[in-house]
Amino acid sequence: MRGYHPHAFVAFVTLYGVMYAAFGVASPFWPMFFETRGLSPDQIGTLLALGTLARLIAGPVIGRLSDIFGTLRAVLATCAAVAVASAPGLLSEHRYLPLLAISICQAAALAPITTIADALAVNSLGVTRQNTLNYGWVRGIGSAAFVAGTLLAGQVLNHKVSGLSAIVYMHAGLLSVVVIAAGLIPAPSILISENVKPIEAKEAYGGARQLLRNSAFRHVIIISALVLGSHAMHDAFAVIRWNVAGISPTTVSLLWSEAVVAEVVVFLLIGPLTIRRFGPQVAAILAIIAGVVRWTVMSQTTELYALALVQPLHGCTFALLHLACMHVISVSVSPLLAATAQSIYAFGSATASAVLTFLAGTLYGQLGASLFLVMALICALAIPFTFSLPSVHRNSTEYPA
Repeated sequence: MRGYHPHAFVAFVTLYGVMYAAFGVASPFWPMFFETRGLSPDQIGTLLALGTLARLIAGPVIGRLSDIFGTLRAVLATCAAVAVASAPGLLSEHRYLPLLAISICQAAALAPITTIADALAVNSLGVTRQNTLNYGWVRGIGSAAFVAGTLLAGQVLNHKVSGLSAIVYMHAGLLSVVVIAAGLIPAPSILISENVKPIEAKEAYGGARQLLRNSAFRHVIIISALVLGSHAMHDAFAVIRWNVAGISPTTVSLLWSEAVVAEVVVFLLIGPLTIRRFGPQVAAILAIIAGVVRWTVMSQTTELYALALVQPLHGCTFALLHLACMHVISVSVSPLLAATAQSIYAFGSATASAVLTFLAGTLYGQLGASLFLVMALICALAIPFTFSLPSVHRNSTEYPA
């Protein structure tokens, strides 16, 4: 593969490993940490909600600026550094308004780092049908690192030596390595399909407008919003329903772990092989079908054997779909718009998830488990949009980082 750097894979493995481990050690424990700062449940809820809003706004804006100035690696490192710099404030403050301001700043800084990392990885590692394995391994290692980080944080907190402040130290320490890892990433080279006309540099300023004129990219956003958004019912109410059905917390954790393991396996092996053999269109259709099956079964039963059979479908409904979307973005979007494309992709699925989670909360009292059937229908609505997904190959050409 012309322009491919042999050490790029190692650099991205390092970046994704420490980046997702940084999220893993902290994300599950932030509410508990802010409780130890003296915040009330209402204040914690407001703080987390405003943090989510900050991420939704900052991600596309910073991603767009990264493309305009062509400084993806520098922006990635700077955002991680800003998040690290916020750690002392989180540790020293016990007042609500300063903690709110610091957490919003940190959320905004962290918002673009995964999307910019994906923009760099997709274009550097070559997510073609032949080379999806590279990105799949990198992203799969990221998922595994998240789990490892969460388990590590749990063990540290069990010792009760440093209290919940330990998660801030671990989070900041790992993000510090992200700053270093961003500098190890080589200037990427990209393979662009000869069937897709590259966008000229002057057109990079058109940003979202240029991307939304691209039917393949537009359909990827719709597909990911529908399929990933359909997880809302599962993420918000599955555990509640399982508890009511008498499933123990230990078994619940095993069911969730089963889904995460399946995600990692698909990222590392099954997903890349599927796209290599059948292409992204078929992979997306398989992911949608898996979602329809998963939500339909969960609407009908809480029998443990049935749940154990469908939980691994998470590997398709998330990981396989994500790989298919990355492939389509890589072959249909100019490298000049890589970060913008990734931020819009993340914004679309996050917004859909937020809206559907809100609706699930409103409707769960009336519909109960039948709401899973609504999610299955939402998932199925994505199928027509897969028919226009491209199956193109890219030829090598250089582009500036």
